[in-house]
Amino acid sequence: MTSTKSFDISKQLVWKAYQRVKANKGAAGIDRVSLTVFEQNLKGNLYKIWNRMSSGSYIPPAVLQVNIPKKDGGVRSLGIPTVSDRIAQMVVKLLIEPEIDNCFHTDSYGYRPEKSAQRAVELVRQRCWRMDWVVEFDIKGAFDNIDHVLLMKAVRHHVKSKWALLYIERWLQAPTLSTDNILQPRTVGTPQGGVISPLLMNLFMHYTFDVWISRTSPKCPFARYADDAVVHCHSRAQAEFLLNAIGKRLKQCKLTLHPTKSKIVYCKDSNRQLVYPLTQFTFLGFTFRPRSAVNKDGERFTSFLPAVSNEALKSMRAQIKTWRLSTRTPATLEELSRLYNPIIRGWFQYYSHFYPTQMRKLADYLQLRLGRWARRKYKRLAGHKRKSAHWLKHVADSRPYLFAHWHYFGNKRLDNGSRMI
Repeated sequence: MTSTKSFDISKQLVWKAYQRVKANKGAAGIDRVSLTVFEQNLKGNLYKIWNRMSSGSYIPPAVLQVNIPKKDGGVRSLGIPTVSDRIAQMVVKLLIEPEIDNCFHTDSYGYRPEKSAQRAVELVRQRCWRMDWVVEFDIKGAFDNIDHVLLMKAVRHHVKSKWALLYIERWLQAPTLSTDNILQPRTVGTPQGGVISPLLMNLFMHYTFDVWISRTSPKCPFARYADDAVVHCHSRAQAEFLLNAIGKRLKQCKLTLHPTKSKIVYCKDSNRQLVYPLTQFTFLGFTFRPRSAVNKDGERFTSFLPAVSNEALKSMRAQIKTWRLSTRTPATLEELSRLYNPIIRGWFQYYSHFYPTQMRKLADYLQLRLGRWARRKYKRLAGHKRKSAHWLKHVADSRPYLFAHWHYFGNKRLDNGSRMI
């Protein structure tokens, strides 16, 4: 039987896309339809997506603008598509990502299969030991300022499916419903928060930066995670030349270097004694700077190492504060663990990978909050900081995996209640 559909899109691909979107969770878009509501008529809703995409009549709805506070005090605007649109985007992503990803540079780490931020940080750490200088740069509003003409030129080079090209163009042009409830057309950029946006960003940056720097400065290795990148240099003069060249290259591609997040850093350690004002930078939540270390013979020296940044610690403490643990006295310690330990575990698994002792600051803060909770819950501990600290130590001794920070640091600092609480 001959199909009457304009495009041959399998229902299995739509089902697989739905499963990916479900696993990623996410908020509702402008239609306020959550995943739970969408699933109340799952078969009908998935059929509707497949039918419209196959016939070429699928028109993406506007994305919902949500402003998220940034660690530096600014605001990041996310564009949240509807659940149906996220599934439609995932259909195209599943089709085109394998081939596109194969062309990417090995040192591009953001939003890629089999890549991770930790691996990028590890690579930068090793290169900082070998090369004295780093150019750190960040792009101002990268997602919001990608040029559609240049992007589609790159997309057409790799994507031959007519229906995939059609829908990518439509997603780029889909309007945004602003926080003021105003429908705004889009002529540049791809919404940060869209399913396909990270892949498009990587493709744009592949030609804007990765290919360009590999050709023009092959002896200056880089690591890039989306719009955040570092480049390693052999000398200050080389670094100054490169930072200027990167700015010019981004301008050619209609992007702008972030004025305060782009700089040259000297990787100072025991063997590097030049005087230079900037000796630290932050990459993917880790601050690289001179830190005390111990060699295999037990001798202390200064190495250039990453550790959790103060900004990341501040953000985590702020989130813990919103939990208001001291007011949750009806809950048991086990219930608090079920609620919050998955988040705590994620923090420690990521940030304790490098120079883990810096995460003691967060462990101290968690103990402070749990101690206040214990003193409000149990009358025998009320007003006794030392007693509550020893009680928590006893629980941690018997159940070290109840909270992630107990497992990572044990109880070496729980003996002295006055120090912890």
